[in-house]
Amino acid sequence: MSERKVIDARGSFCPGPLMELIAALKLMDVGAEVEILSSDEGTAQDVPEWTTKVGHELVEMGERDGHWYLVVRKTK
Repeated sequence: MSERKVIDARGSFCPGPLMELIAALKLMDVGAEVEILSSDEGTAQDVPEWTTKVGHELVEMGERDGHWYLVVRKTK
């Protein structure tokens, strides 16, 4: 089973959640996943754009309990 880390970035504003995601992925193995929780609406746009740009995979994304959640899988 692959590793999964959860980052609670609720209350942090752009580009904070994305920077936390990038830092976490650098320390993880290929195939690992990071779930980021964010109350910043911009994260829902920034993270998918960044994952496409750098070649990681956006596994899941949605809104629950007043915040965004995004799951990114490290692919390289």
